[in-house]
Amino acid sequence: MWLPYAELARTFFPNAKIIVNKYHFIRLVTCAIENVRKWLQKSMPAYLRKYHKRSHKLIPTRYKKLKDENKQARDLTLQYNDDLRLAHMMKEWFYDISQIKSYRKQQQEFDDWISNARGCGIKEFQKHAKTFQSWRKEILNAFKYGIINGVTEGFNNKIKVLKRSSYGIRNFNRFRTRIFQCTS
Repeated sequence: MWLPYAELARTFFPNAKIIVNKYHFIRLVTCAIENVRKWLQKSMPAYLRKYHKRSHKLIPTRYKKLKDENKQARDLTLQYNDDLRLAHMMKEWFYDISQIKSYRKQQQEFDDWISNARGCGIKEFQKHAKTFQSWRKEILNAFKYGIINGVTEGFNNKIKVLKRSSYGIRNFNRFRTRIFQCTS
């Protein structure tokens, strides 16, 4: 989600469909709710903070994936503040949009989410709604085609770790052979 990359792709590959990696826009929503949670926790008196100590793990996790006791703890945490409750609802809604199978339904829900995020009154979501609106076509392409580059990112990470642990291999052929051994 960096404009120079998109412009470069449009210049050299004019017929290509530009797709934003799903990780990047999901991460923006997760960061938005985390910022709301942190802001709320900093504004709490010290004696209430201990009750929200585990909220940094409970709030970003999908509600469906939580165990019953964690669901109760999250519900208790969400009762404290309207903004946190709204941010949680916006996050769950966006995650649900990314799981919808019908592209038309995804497109409609995504546009509805953007309009609701703009009017929700939470500055983090308003900022990301503006970003999503400007990258709308590329995000919708990610929904439509379902292409992600996680495998490529994994190979790059393995190579970086190998490079760090090798302390500078001088012979390129040996380094290349180690890369092939690590990634096969």
